[in-house]
Amino acid sequence: MFLKYLIVFFVSMVPLIELRGAVPIGLSPAFGEALPVIPLYITCILGNMLPVPFIFFFARKILVWGSDKKFIGKFFKFCLEKGEKGGKKLQEKTGRSLYVALFLFVGIPLPGTGAWTGTLAASLLDMDFKKSTIAIMAGVILAGIIMGLASAGLFGALGSVFSKV
Repeated sequence: MFLKYLIVFFVSMVPLIELRGAVPIGLSPAFGEALPVIPLYITCILGNMLPVPFIFFFARKILVWGSDKKFIGKFFKFCLEKGEKGGKKLQEKTGRSLYVALFLFVGIPLPGTGAWTGTLAASLLDMDFKKSTIAIMAGVILAGIIMGLASAGLFGALGSVFSKV
């Protein structure tokens, strides 16, 4: 069982997969017994939030550093310009509810809208670290709840189908 906790912890840290992929793994009987819900969520949230400070404080610095390099410069410069332009547009539209927008962006489990992307956006927008982290964590919790409910429904449906076969 400890191995399964390690698996969901590390899967939660992987960009694009994050908690959205780890919760179904933890609830699935495919890799052994399904994990208890509360410890599973705590493990997934910790794994998903661990990279956040590193992304927030170092992503912009790495993009700025790489923007004048030979092979990666164009891509890094594109990321910086696109992020700053999109961020300014978003700030104009949302005004003071920028943190609510960040929460919803992270919380609705769609591809490319997780904690990694939300933290990168917060970093590029020079948002407050503490407020951003709270909004991102709330979004991660919301995404976990949505994925848990979706997984329970899917696994329940599959269990009822295959139990009759």
